[in-house]
Amino acid sequence: MSASNVGRAPASTPGSFWTYLFLSLVILFSAFPLYWMVVIASGTDADLAKIPPQLLPGGQLLNNVNEVFTLKNVYFVQSLGNSFVVSSIVTFSVLFFCSLAGFAFAKLRFAGRNALMVVVVLTLTVPNQLGVVALYILMGELGWNGTLVAVIVPGLVTAFGVFYMRQFILEAVPDELIEAGRIDGATTLRIYWSVVLPAIRPAMAVLGLLTFVATWNDFQWPLITLGGTYYPTSMVALSDLASGNYVLYRRVLAGAFVATIPLLIMLFIGGRQIVRGIMEGAVKN
Repeated sequence: MSASNVGRAPASTPGSFWTYLFLSLVILFSAFPLYWMVVIASGTDADLAKIPPQLLPGGQLLNNVNEVFTLKNVYFVQSLGNSFVVSSIVTFSVLFFCSLAGFAFAKLRFAGRNALMVVVVLTLTVPNQLGVVALYILMGELGWNGTLVAVIVPGLVTAFGVFYMRQFILEAVPDELIEAGRIDGATTLRIYWSVVLPAIRPAMAVLGLLTFVATWNDFQWPLITLGGTYYPTSMVALSDLASGNYVLYRRVLAGAFVATIPLLIMLFIGGRQIVRGIMEGAVKN
């Protein structure tokens, strides 16, 4: 480290040639799968059979996407709408209930608080696959199997969301703000709405994006409960595209390209809040 860099903040330290080279390689390797997906999705069957492979995108992307949308046994357009509805409802529910529960565990005093938090954390150690059979039986008893309700309800609250919001609220919301609100006569819900929520927006952006992506990409449970129905989610529809004795990969990756666009939009919209949330969550006030 040179003497001129001593005492500087990391953001004020100029990057070296090797720093930019390393970051460029990371970006290149990270973006290459997306680029290759576009290359395959925009090509023809003859392009995929070429040796060496074609490295530039073709001109058949719109035709391949239109072919995916018009397949009668896949219902891809409807599956995208179903995924958007499920992911949106689950995301808003997780943000509300997990932030509310995190506020209770972080700032409220009640009997059994620590024991309940331990139980919440312990549920993170249980693989989801172990509860699939019991969940399927429960959804069947309620008459929800084969409907979007069976996909939405199990994800309305997550243990990770409760734990993450609790840890963030502990550091981001001083006890003095809570006490000031009580002195002013605010109720607990009023304090949550007017004091806690504005302070935890970065954390909610991170949790919201993670929840939306995880719900959108969920495959196992929607396949089990929606298998054989006419209204699957996007991941189940993609598996239908990839099924059969002869798989048209240009068609599969055209569907994957369309299914990836909402996730890229979410990342573009919430990128700044996500970085801010990660940085604030990593540094104690």
